[in-house]
Amino acid sequence: MPRKGQHTPRTPIGDVRDPDSLYHAMLRFGAWQREKNYSEKTIEAREIYLRYFVAWCDARGLRRPQEITKPILERYQRYLFVHRKKDGQPLSTRSQHTRIVPVRALFKWLARYNHILYNPASDLEMPRLEHRLPKHVLTAAEAEAIMAVPDLQTSTGVRDRAILETLYSTGIRRMELIGIHVHDIDTERGTLIVRQGKGRKDRMVPIGERALAWIGKYLDDVRPELVGGSDDGTLFPTHLGEAFTPNRLTQMVREYVDAAKLTKRGSCHLFRHTMATLMLENGADIRFIQAMLGHVSLNTTQIYTQVSIRQLKAIHTATHPGRLPVARASVEVPAADRDTLLATLDAEALEEAGD
Repeated sequence: MPRKGQHTPRTPIGDVRDPDSLYHAMLRFGAWQREKNYSEKTIEAREIYLRYFVAWCDARGLRRPQEITKPILERYQRYLFVHRKKDGQPLSTRSQHTRIVPVRALFKWLARYNHILYNPASDLEMPRLEHRLPKHVLTAAEAEAIMAVPDLQTSTGVRDRAILETLYSTGIRRMELIGIHVHDIDTERGTLIVRQGKGRKDRMVPIGERALAWIGKYLDDVRPELVGGSDDGTLFPTHLGEAFTPNRLTQMVREYVDAAKLTKRGSCHLFRHTMATLMLENGADIRFIQAMLGHVSLNTTQIYTQVSIRQLKAIHTATHPGRLPVARASVEVPAADRDTLLATLDAEALEEAGD
Protein backbone atom coordinates (compact mmCIF):
# COMPACT_ATOMS: atom_id res chain seq x y z
CA MET A 1 0.00 0.00 0.00
CA PRO A 2 1.48 3.42 -0.96
CA ARG A 3 2.52 5.83 1.76
CA LYS A 4 0.73 9.08 2.28
CA GLY A 5 1.59 11.46 -0.57
CA GLN A 6 2.68 8.70 -2.94
CA HIS A 7 0.99 8.06 -6.26
CA THR A 8 -1.42 5.13 -6.39
CA PRO A 9 -1.11 3.29 -9.76
CA ARG A 10 -4.42 2.91 -11.57
CA THR A 11 -5.68 0.49 -14.20
CA PRO A 12 -4.17 1.15 -17.66
CA ILE A 13 -6.57 2.42 -20.32
CA GLY A 14 -6.45 2.86 -24.06
CA ASP A 15 -3.60 1.48 -26.16
CA VAL A 16 -1.10 0.51 -23.46
CA ARG A 17 1.24 -1.35 -25.86
CA ASP A 18 2.05 1.77 -27.87
CA PRO A 19 4.62 3.92 -26.00
CA ASP A 20 3.42 6.94 -27.99
CA SER A 21 -0.25 6.50 -27.08
CA LEU A 22 -2.40 9.05 -25.27
CA TYR A 23 -2.25 6.85 -22.17
CA HIS A 24 1.55 6.95 -22.01
CA ALA A 25 1.53 10.67 -22.79
CA MET A 26 -0.72 11.13 -19.78
CA LEU A 27 1.69 9.13 -17.59
CA ARG A 28 4.71 11.12 -18.80
CA PHE A 29 2.81 14.34 -18.14
CA GLY A 30 2.15 13.20 -14.58
CA ALA A 31 5.83 12.31 -14.08
CA TRP A 32 6.86 15.75 -15.36
CA GLN A 33 4.50 17.45 -12.93
CA ARG A 34 6.05 15.50 -10.04
CA GLU A 35 9.51 16.57 -11.18
CA LYS A 36 8.30 20.18 -11.12
CA ASN A 37 6.95 19.72 -7.58
CA TYR A 38 3.25 20.03 -8.36
CA SER A 39 1.11 18.88 -5.44
CA GLU A 40 0.11 15.22 -5.54
CA LYS A 41 -3.51 16.23 -5.12
CA THR A 42 -3.36 18.37 -8.28
CA ILE A 43 -1.60 15.63 -10.27
CA GLU A 44 -4.07 12.93 -9.25
CA ALA A 45 -7.08 15.16 -9.89
CA ARG A 46 -5.78 15.93 -13.38
CA GLU A 47 -5.20 12.24 -14.07
CA ILE A 48 -8.78 11.40 -13.10
CA TYR A 49 -10.16 13.81 -15.69
CA LEU A 50 -7.56 12.92 -18.31
CA ARG A 51 -8.59 9.30 -17.98
CA TYR A 52 -12.14 10.26 -18.94
CA PHE A 53 -10.74 11.95 -22.03
CA VAL A 54 -8.39 9.09 -22.99
CA ALA A 55 -11.23 6.56 -22.62
CA TRP A 56 -13.51 8.74 -24.76
CA CYS A 57 -10.83 8.97 -27.46
CA ASP A 58 -10.08 5.24 -27.34
CA ALA A 59 -13.76 4.41 -27.89
CA ARG A 60 -13.57 6.45 -31.11
CA GLY A 61 -10.33 4.93 -32.38
CA LEU A 62 -8.21 7.95 -31.41
CA ARG A 63 -5.06 6.52 -29.86
CA ARG A 64 -2.24 9.06 -30.24
CA PRO A 65 -1.89 12.76 -29.36
CA GLN A 66 -1.07 13.56 -33.00
CA GLU A 67 -4.57 12.43 -33.99
CA ILE A 68 -6.28 15.01 -31.77
CA THR A 69 -7.39 18.21 -33.49
CA LYS A 70 -9.30 21.24 -32.33
CA PRO A 71 -12.58 19.94 -33.89
CA ILE A 72 -12.14 16.68 -31.95
CA LEU A 73 -11.66 18.60 -28.71
CA GLU A 74 -14.79 20.59 -29.52
CA ARG A 75 -16.64 17.29 -30.03
CA TYR A 76 -15.47 16.24 -26.58
CA GLN A 77 -16.81 19.49 -25.17
CA ARG A 78 -20.20 18.82 -26.78
CA TYR A 79 -20.11 15.30 -25.35
CA LEU A 80 -19.58 16.72 -21.86
CA PHE A 81 -22.43 19.16 -22.41
CA VAL A 82 -24.96 16.42 -23.31
CA HIS A 83 -23.56 13.80 -20.91
CA ARG A 84 -25.84 12.70 -18.07
CA LYS A 85 -24.73 11.35 -14.71
CA LYS A 86 -26.19 8.21 -13.15
CA ASP A 87 -28.95 10.26 -11.54
CA GLY A 88 -29.93 11.68 -14.91
CA GLN A 89 -28.59 15.16 -14.17
CA PRO A 90 -26.25 16.97 -16.59
CA LEU A 91 -22.74 17.98 -15.66
CA SER A 92 -22.63 21.48 -14.24
CA THR A 93 -20.80 24.12 -16.23
CA ARG A 94 -18.08 24.04 -13.59
CA SER A 95 -17.73 20.27 -13.91
CA GLN A 96 -17.43 20.57 -17.68
CA HIS A 97 -14.80 23.26 -17.20
CA THR A 98 -12.94 21.13 -14.64
CA ARG A 99 -12.74 18.19 -17.06
CA ILE A 100 -11.40 20.31 -19.92
CA VAL A 101 -8.68 22.20 -18.03
CA PRO A 102 -6.38 19.13 -17.60
CA VAL A 103 -6.81 18.31 -21.30
CA ARG A 104 -5.63 21.80 -22.20
CA ALA A 105 -2.69 21.44 -19.80
CA LEU A 106 -1.70 18.09 -21.34
CA PHE A 107 -1.62 19.39 -24.91
CA LYS A 108 0.17 22.57 -23.89
CA TRP A 109 2.89 20.38 -22.34
CA LEU A 110 3.02 18.07 -25.38
CA ALA A 111 3.50 21.03 -27.73
CA ARG A 112 6.01 22.81 -25.51
CA TYR A 113 8.28 19.76 -25.40
CA ASN A 114 7.85 18.97 -29.10
CA HIS A 115 5.89 15.75 -28.70
CA ILE A 116 3.36 17.22 -31.15
CA LEU A 117 3.79 19.86 -33.85
CA TYR A 118 1.13 22.25 -32.58
CA ASN A 119 -1.27 22.62 -29.66
CA PRO A 120 -4.85 21.85 -30.79
CA ALA A 121 -6.21 23.21 -27.49
CA SER A 122 -4.52 26.61 -27.68
CA ASP A 123 -7.59 28.41 -29.06
CA LEU A 124 -10.20 26.18 -27.44
CA GLU A 125 -13.08 28.26 -26.09
CA MET A 126 -13.87 27.32 -22.51
CA PRO A 127 -17.39 27.32 -21.03
CA ARG A 128 -18.13 30.48 -19.11
CA LEU A 129 -18.36 29.90 -15.38
CA GLU A 130 -21.29 31.24 -13.44
CA HIS A 131 -20.63 33.04 -10.16
CA ARG A 132 -22.68 31.24 -7.57
CA LEU A 133 -23.04 32.36 -4.00
CA PRO A 134 -22.87 29.76 -1.23
CA LYS A 135 -26.17 28.25 -0.19
CA HIS A 136 -25.46 28.61 3.51
CA VAL A 137 -23.57 31.05 5.73
CA LEU A 138 -24.05 30.83 9.48
CA THR A 139 -24.99 33.72 11.70
CA ALA A 140 -22.87 34.23 14.81
CA ALA A 141 -25.67 32.72 16.93
CA GLU A 142 -25.87 29.65 14.69
CA ALA A 143 -22.12 29.17 14.86
CA GLU A 144 -22.31 29.30 18.66
CA ALA A 145 -25.09 26.70 18.62
CA ILE A 146 -22.80 24.31 16.75
CA MET A 147 -19.91 25.05 19.13
CA ALA A 148 -22.13 23.96 22.02
CA VAL A 149 -22.94 20.51 20.58
CA PRO A 150 -19.83 18.41 21.46
CA ASP A 151 -20.07 16.43 24.70
CA LEU A 152 -17.36 17.96 26.88
CA GLN A 153 -17.53 15.05 29.31
CA THR A 154 -15.72 12.91 26.73
CA SER A 155 -12.18 13.19 25.40
CA THR A 156 -13.33 13.22 21.78
CA GLY A 157 -15.90 15.88 22.61
CA VAL A 158 -13.20 18.22 23.94
CA ARG A 159 -11.05 17.49 20.88
CA ASP A 160 -13.98 18.14 18.53
CA ARG A 161 -14.81 21.43 20.25
CA ALA A 162 -11.19 22.49 19.74
CA ILE A 163 -11.43 21.49 16.06
CA LEU A 164 -14.65 23.43 15.53
CA GLU A 165 -13.24 26.49 17.29
CA THR A 166 -10.11 26.32 15.12
CA LEU A 167 -12.12 26.10 11.89
CA TYR A 168 -14.36 28.95 12.96
CA SER A 169 -11.57 31.20 14.22
CA THR A 170 -9.12 30.77 11.34
CA GLY A 171 -11.22 29.77 8.33
CA ILE A 172 -8.55 27.30 7.23
CA ARG A 173 -9.31 24.50 4.79
CA ARG A 174 -9.95 20.97 6.02
CA MET A 175 -6.64 19.67 4.59
CA GLU A 176 -4.85 22.53 6.30
CA LEU A 177 -6.44 21.61 9.63
CA ILE A 178 -5.52 17.95 9.18
CA GLY A 179 -1.91 18.96 8.63
CA ILE A 180 -1.52 21.17 11.72
CA HIS A 181 1.40 20.14 13.94
CA VAL A 182 1.46 20.86 17.67
CA HIS A 183 4.38 23.26 17.14
CA ASP A 184 2.44 25.26 14.52
CA ILE A 185 0.43 26.96 17.29
CA ASP A 186 2.00 30.06 18.81
CA THR A 187 -0.03 30.85 21.90
CA GLU A 188 1.91 33.97 22.84
CA ARG A 189 1.50 35.63 19.46
CA GLY A 190 -1.97 34.21 18.86
CA THR A 191 -1.05 32.77 15.49
CA LEU A 192 -1.16 29.52 13.57
CA ILE A 193 1.23 28.48 10.80
CA VAL A 194 -0.46 26.78 7.87
CA ARG A 195 2.19 24.67 6.19
CA GLN A 196 1.97 23.67 2.55
CA GLY A 197 -1.50 25.11 2.00
CA LYS A 198 -3.04 25.29 -1.44
CA GLY A 199 -0.33 25.87 -4.02
CA ARG A 200 2.22 24.49 -1.52
CA LYS A 201 2.47 27.86 0.18
CA ASP A 202 3.03 28.44 3.89
CA ARG A 203 1.19 31.28 5.59
CA MET A 204 0.63 32.56 9.11
CA VAL A 205 -2.90 33.36 10.25
CA PRO A 206 -4.35 34.76 13.47
CA ILE A 207 -6.25 32.50 15.84
CA GLY A 208 -8.50 33.90 18.56
CA GLU A 209 -8.06 33.64 22.32
CA ARG A 210 -11.13 31.46 22.74
CA ALA A 211 -9.95 28.93 20.17
CA LEU A 212 -6.51 28.93 21.81
CA ALA A 213 -8.12 28.31 25.19
CA TRP A 214 -9.92 25.21 23.86
CA ILE A 215 -6.77 23.98 22.14
CA GLY A 216 -4.90 24.45 25.43
CA LYS A 217 -7.49 22.44 27.35
CA TYR A 218 -7.40 19.75 24.69
CA LEU A 219 -3.58 19.58 24.73
CA ASP A 220 -3.46 19.33 28.52
CA ASP A 221 -6.37 17.00 29.20
CA VAL A 222 -7.05 14.95 26.08
CA ARG A 223 -4.33 14.68 23.46
CA PRO A 224 -1.89 12.57 25.55
CA GLU A 225 -4.65 9.97 25.85
CA LEU A 226 -5.35 9.95 22.10
CA VAL A 227 -1.76 9.67 20.86
CA GLY A 228 -0.74 6.96 23.32
CA GLY A 229 2.83 5.81 22.79
CA SER A 230 3.07 6.86 19.14
CA ASP A 231 3.14 10.61 18.55
CA ASP A 232 3.98 12.04 15.12
CA GLY A 233 3.09 15.58 16.23
CA THR A 234 -0.31 15.79 14.50
CA LEU A 235 -2.34 18.28 16.55
CA PHE A 236 -5.74 16.63 16.08
CA PRO A 237 -5.48 12.81 15.77
CA THR A 238 -8.44 10.44 15.69
CA HIS A 239 -9.28 8.15 18.61
CA LEU A 240 -6.88 5.67 16.98
CA GLY A 241 -4.03 8.15 17.22
CA GLU A 242 -3.89 8.69 13.45
CA ALA A 243 -4.40 11.80 11.34
CA PHE A 244 -7.94 12.38 10.10
CA THR A 245 -8.75 11.55 6.50
CA PRO A 246 -10.52 14.38 4.65
CA ASN A 247 -13.78 12.42 4.43
CA ARG A 248 -13.74 11.46 8.10
CA LEU A 249 -13.21 15.07 9.17
CA THR A 250 -16.00 16.23 6.87
CA GLN A 251 -18.33 13.59 8.29
CA MET A 252 -17.50 14.53 11.88
CA VAL A 253 -18.07 18.26 11.37
CA ARG A 254 -21.27 17.66 9.39
CA GLU A 255 -22.67 15.55 12.21
CA TYR A 256 -22.24 18.46 14.63
CA VAL A 257 -23.82 20.89 12.19
CA ASP A 258 -26.81 18.55 11.76
CA ALA A 259 -27.06 17.97 15.52
CA ALA A 260 -27.47 21.71 16.08
CA LYS A 261 -30.84 21.38 14.30
CA LEU A 262 -30.31 24.33 12.00
CA THR A 263 -31.94 24.78 8.64
CA LYS A 264 -28.48 25.25 7.12
CA ARG A 265 -26.22 22.44 6.04
CA GLY A 266 -22.51 22.10 5.46
CA SER A 267 -19.23 20.99 6.94
CA CYS A 268 -15.67 22.35 7.19
CA HIS A 269 -16.04 24.87 4.39
CA LEU A 270 -19.19 26.22 6.05
CA PHE A 271 -16.99 27.72 8.78
CA ARG A 272 -14.62 29.18 6.17
CA HIS A 273 -17.56 30.92 4.52
CA THR A 274 -18.91 32.04 7.87
CA MET A 275 -15.65 33.43 9.25
CA ALA A 276 -15.02 35.47 6.11
CA THR A 277 -18.58 36.78 5.87
CA LEU A 278 -18.96 37.76 9.53
CA MET A 279 -15.58 39.47 9.68
CA LEU A 280 -16.45 41.39 6.51
CA GLU A 281 -19.79 42.44 7.99
CA ASN A 282 -18.04 43.52 11.18
CA GLY A 283 -15.82 45.92 9.24
CA ALA A 284 -12.70 43.97 8.23
CA ASP A 285 -11.10 45.16 5.00
CA ILE A 286 -11.45 42.54 2.29
CA ARG A 287 -7.66 42.52 1.80
CA PHE A 288 -7.16 41.21 5.34
CA ILE A 289 -9.73 38.47 4.84
CA GLN A 290 -8.04 37.63 1.56
CA ALA A 291 -4.72 37.18 3.39
CA MET A 292 -6.30 34.96 6.05
CA LEU A 293 -7.91 32.71 3.47
CA GLY A 294 -4.68 32.36 1.53
CA HIS A 295 -6.21 33.65 -1.70
CA VAL A 296 -3.76 35.09 -4.20
CA SER A 297 -6.65 37.11 -5.59
CA LEU A 298 -10.40 37.32 -5.25
CA ASN A 299 -10.78 37.41 -9.02
CA THR A 300 -8.54 37.46 -12.06
CA THR A 301 -8.06 41.23 -12.01
CA GLN A 302 -7.55 41.97 -8.33
CA ILE A 303 -3.90 42.19 -7.24
CA TYR A 304 -3.00 40.63 -3.92
CA THR A 305 -2.00 43.17 -1.27
CA GLN A 306 0.50 41.90 1.31
CA VAL A 307 -0.29 42.65 4.95
CA SER A 308 1.75 41.97 8.07
CA ILE A 309 0.69 39.35 10.59
CA ARG A 310 0.59 42.03 13.31
CA GLN A 311 -1.97 44.08 11.35
CA LEU A 312 -3.88 40.94 10.46
CA LYS A 313 -3.98 39.83 14.10
CA ALA A 314 -5.37 43.22 15.16
CA ILE A 315 -8.09 43.08 12.52
CA HIS A 316 -8.97 39.50 13.48
CA THR A 317 -9.26 40.42 17.16
CA ALA A 318 -11.45 43.40 16.35
CA THR A 319 -13.83 41.75 13.87
CA HIS A 320 -14.11 38.02 14.53
CA PRO A 321 -17.38 37.27 16.36
CA GLY A 322 -15.87 34.45 18.44
CA ARG A 323 -14.35 36.83 20.98
CA LEU A 324 -15.29 38.55 24.20
CA PRO A 325 -18.53 40.52 23.69
CA VAL A 326 -17.90 44.10 22.61
CA ALA A 327 -20.57 46.61 21.69
CA ARG A 328 -20.13 47.46 18.05
CA ALA A 329 -22.22 49.16 15.43
CA SER A 330 -22.95 47.11 12.35
CA VAL A 331 -21.02 48.04 9.20
CA GLU A 332 -22.59 48.18 5.79
CA VAL A 333 -20.60 45.98 3.43
CA PRO A 334 -20.41 46.87 -0.29
CA ALA A 335 -22.48 44.28 -2.14
CA ALA A 336 -19.79 43.80 -4.78
CA ASP A 337 -17.16 42.96 -2.15
CA ARG A 338 -19.43 40.50 -0.38
CA ASP A 339 -20.60 38.81 -3.58
CA THR A 340 -17.08 38.49 -4.98
CA LEU A 341 -15.80 36.98 -1.74
CA LEU A 342 -18.66 34.52 -1.42
CA ALA A 343 -18.51 33.48 -5.07
CA THR A 344 -14.79 32.80 -4.70
CA LEU A 345 -15.35 30.73 -1.57
CA ASP A 346 -18.16 28.79 -3.19
CA ALA A 347 -16.04 27.94 -6.23
CA GLU A 348 -13.30 26.80 -3.86
CA ALA A 349 -15.75 24.60 -1.94
CA LEU A 350 -16.94 22.95 -5.15
CA GLU A 351 -13.37 22.28 -6.21
CA GLU A 352 -12.56 20.76 -2.82
CA ALA A 353 -15.62 18.52 -2.95
CA GLY A 354 -14.82 17.43 -6.51
CA ASP A 355 -17.98 18.83 -8.01
